[in-house]
Amino acid sequence: MTPLDLWLSRSIPMCLLLQSLVLMVLCFPSASTCPKGCTCQRSESPPHGLNVTCSLSRLKEIPPDVPPETQLLQLDRNHISLVPDRIFHGLRMLRRLNLSHNAVETLGEGAFVGLEGSLEVLDLSHNRITSVHKEAFARLKARVVVDNNPWHCDCALQQALGGMAHNHEAATHVLCRSSELRDQEGQPFLAVDADLCNLAKRTTDYAMLVTMFGWFAMVISYVVYYVRQNQEDARRHLEYLKSLPSKPKKPDEPEDISTVV
Repeated sequence: MTPLDLWLSRSIPMCLLLQSLVLMVLCFPSASTCPKGCTCQRSESPPHGLNVTCSLSRLKEIPPDVPPETQLLQLDRNHISLVPDRIFHGLRMLRRLNLSHNAVETLGEGAFVGLEGSLEVLDLSHNRITSVHKEAFARLKARVVVDNNPWHCDCALQQALGGMAHNHEAATHVLCRSSELRDQEGQPFLAVDADLCNLAKRTTDYAMLVTMFGWFAMVISYVVYYVRQNQEDARRHLEYLKSLPSKPKKPDEPEDISTVV
């Protein structure tokens, strides 16, 4: 066997092996790209992204290393209490996000930044959400599921849901566990006819008016006290002057004009 034949006999299998490894890397996610406690599977439907399932994994926070080609992310039934701003920023293929049955309490302005153009379904049901930033859902076109949360119906929530005109269904499932209006507690959010933002403004105006009236009353009280105190001091000084012995007249001192008259 010539050296050339020997080299070819060894190089061809190596090339085939390398080609197979490259195809495996391109077609199947490696174990290092899948977050700990999750399973990753390539979707059979276009665009052939990843389905990442982290359900029932006892997660306390959202994994920061979710693969960028993820199109389905299941984070339900964990112990996640916080959705950091821009945590999903790099997931531009994400279509479905399931955060149900967790312990999320509030949502900031940038919680879903980066998902505006791709997200189709966002499930936030069965959490502990009481409040959201008014811009939390502003740019999302997804169908948002927010039922079974202890909502506090206030101005921010009214603005957040009011900016989801394309997603009227979300507001129909919001019940006010507490509210700025006591008679609305336990009622559906859509039953709140009042403008909660103006209500808050009126409450602030009343508080400012009461505060200004209090200061004005304090000033008036101080002025009255000051005047009375000066009057008392003047009276005492006058009584003191009256109590002084009068100066005796000299024999050759002329009488007062008023006396002569």
